[in-house]
Amino acid sequence: MVDKKTKEVKVKQKPEEAARKALLEDLFYDFHSSRVQIYKMNFVRGIFLGFGTVIGGTLVVALLIWILSLLGNVPGGIGDFVRYIEGIIEAGPKS
Repeated sequence: MVDKKTKEVKVKQKPEEAARKALLEDLFYDFHSSRVQIYKMNFVRGIFLGFGTVIGGTLVVALLIWILSLLGNVPGGIGDFVRYIEGIIEAGPKS
């Protein structure tokens, strides 16, 4: 249905969906009364998300290198391959 005065499209919702949406909006506005507060909270959340991602990635890479160093002494082709990968990781970028 289109309202000719405001040119907005209105979507009919089921009563359950409308009640659920109203409840979520009510809860949202109870916790966040102003947009400034929301922006501050999202900014801090983004900083911690980025920091946690960097720390987590660093730990995963360190764990991977540690496991590869343990497998470096395995006889056969696996040990040679692991030492080759370790050499690539330790050399870093060629710039």
